[in-house]
Amino acid sequence: MAENIKELTSADFDSTIKAAGKPSVVDFWAPWCGPCKALTPILEEVAGELGDAAMVFKVNVDENQEVAQKHGVRAIPTLLFFNKEGEMVDQVVGLTSKEDLKKRLS
Repeated sequence: MAENIKELTSADFDSTIKAAGKPSVVDFWAPWCGPCKALTPILEEVAGELGDAAMVFKVNVDENQEVAQKHGVRAIPTLLFFNKEGEMVDQVVGLTSKEDLKKRLS
Protein backbone atom coordinates (compact mmCIF):
# COMPACT_ATOMS: atom_id res chain seq x y z
CA MET A 1 0.00 0.00 0.00
CA ALA A 2 1.21 3.50 -0.78
CA GLU A 3 2.88 5.29 2.12
CA ASN A 4 0.40 8.17 1.97
CA ILE A 5 -2.60 5.83 2.45
CA LYS A 6 -3.20 4.61 5.99
CA GLU A 7 -5.01 1.45 7.01
CA LEU A 8 -7.67 1.94 9.70
CA THR A 9 -9.27 -0.56 12.05
CA SER A 10 -12.48 -0.59 14.05
CA ALA A 11 -10.41 0.38 17.10
CA ASP A 12 -8.77 3.54 15.69
CA PHE A 13 -11.30 4.66 13.05
CA ASP A 14 -13.19 7.37 14.97
CA SER A 15 -10.19 8.88 16.73
CA THR A 16 -8.10 9.00 13.54
CA ILE A 17 -10.84 10.62 11.43
CA LYS A 18 -11.52 13.26 14.10
CA ALA A 19 -7.82 13.97 14.57
CA ALA A 20 -7.09 14.27 10.82
CA GLY A 21 -8.04 17.97 10.78
CA LYS A 22 -8.47 17.94 6.99
CA PRO A 23 -10.85 16.46 4.44
CA SER A 24 -10.58 12.67 4.35
CA VAL A 25 -11.82 9.75 2.29
CA VAL A 26 -12.12 6.21 3.62
CA ASP A 27 -12.18 3.30 1.18
CA PHE A 28 -14.04 0.27 2.54
CA TRP A 29 -12.64 -2.68 0.58
CA ALA A 30 -11.72 -6.38 0.63
CA PRO A 31 -8.82 -8.25 -0.99
CA TRP A 32 -11.17 -10.47 -3.04
CA CYS A 33 -13.11 -7.51 -4.54
CA GLY A 34 -12.24 -6.80 -8.19
CA PRO A 35 -13.62 -3.22 -8.31
CA CYS A 36 -11.74 -2.50 -5.05
CA LYS A 37 -8.48 -3.53 -6.72
CA ALA A 38 -9.28 -1.24 -9.66
CA LEU A 39 -9.90 1.68 -7.30
CA THR A 40 -6.61 1.36 -5.39
CA PRO A 41 -4.32 2.94 -8.03
CA ILE A 42 -6.79 5.83 -8.40
CA LEU A 43 -6.71 6.43 -4.64
CA GLU A 44 -2.91 6.26 -4.67
CA GLU A 45 -2.75 8.92 -7.41
CA VAL A 46 -5.20 11.17 -5.55
CA ALA A 47 -3.28 10.77 -2.29
CA GLY A 48 -0.03 11.69 -4.07
CA GLU A 49 -1.48 14.69 -5.87
CA LEU A 50 -3.33 16.14 -2.87
CA GLY A 51 -0.42 15.62 -0.48
CA ASP A 52 -1.11 17.26 2.88
CA ALA A 53 -4.40 18.84 1.73
CA ALA A 54 -6.40 15.66 2.40
CA MET A 55 -6.08 12.21 3.94
CA VAL A 56 -6.79 8.84 2.29
CA PHE A 57 -7.60 5.81 4.43
CA LYS A 58 -8.57 2.19 3.77
CA VAL A 59 -10.61 -0.22 5.89
CA ASN A 60 -10.57 -3.95 5.14
CA VAL A 61 -14.20 -4.96 5.74
CA ASP A 62 -13.29 -8.62 6.28
CA GLU A 63 -11.10 -7.66 9.25
CA ASN A 64 -13.16 -4.69 10.52
CA GLN A 65 -16.83 -5.61 10.17
CA GLU A 66 -17.83 -3.54 13.21
CA VAL A 67 -16.87 -0.16 11.72
CA ALA A 68 -18.31 -1.12 8.33
CA GLN A 69 -21.66 -1.96 9.93
CA LYS A 70 -21.60 1.21 12.03
CA HIS A 71 -21.32 3.30 8.86
CA GLY A 72 -23.90 1.30 6.90
CA VAL A 73 -21.48 -0.16 4.38
CA ARG A 74 -23.42 -2.84 2.49
CA ALA A 75 -21.47 -3.02 -0.78
CA ILE A 76 -17.83 -2.50 -1.65
CA PRO A 77 -16.02 -0.49 -2.63
CA THR A 78 -17.71 2.22 -0.59
CA LEU A 79 -16.01 5.57 -0.17
CA LEU A 80 -17.00 7.77 2.77
CA PHE A 81 -15.95 11.42 2.72
CA PHE A 82 -15.38 13.37 5.93
CA ASN A 83 -14.85 17.11 6.43
CA LYS A 84 -12.00 18.54 8.51
CA GLU A 85 -14.19 18.32 11.65
CA GLY A 86 -14.52 14.56 11.15
CA GLU A 87 -18.19 14.62 10.07
CA MET A 88 -19.29 12.40 7.19
CA VAL A 89 -20.40 14.62 4.30
CA ASP A 90 -20.60 12.33 1.26
CA GLN A 91 -20.60 8.72 0.08
CA VAL A 92 -19.89 6.90 -3.18
CA VAL A 93 -20.62 3.21 -3.74
CA GLY A 94 -18.65 1.57 -6.54
CA LEU A 95 -15.89 2.84 -8.79
CA THR A 96 -15.42 6.54 -9.34
CA SER A 97 -12.96 8.70 -11.27
CA LYS A 98 -9.87 10.47 -10.01
CA GLU A 99 -11.46 13.81 -10.95
CA ASP A 100 -14.59 13.03 -8.92
CA LEU A 101 -12.52 12.02 -5.89
CA LYS A 102 -10.46 15.19 -6.03
CA LYS A 103 -13.58 17.36 -6.39
CA ARG A 104 -15.23 15.73 -3.37
CA LEU A 105 -12.08 16.23 -1.27
CA SER A 106 -11.55 19.88 -2.13
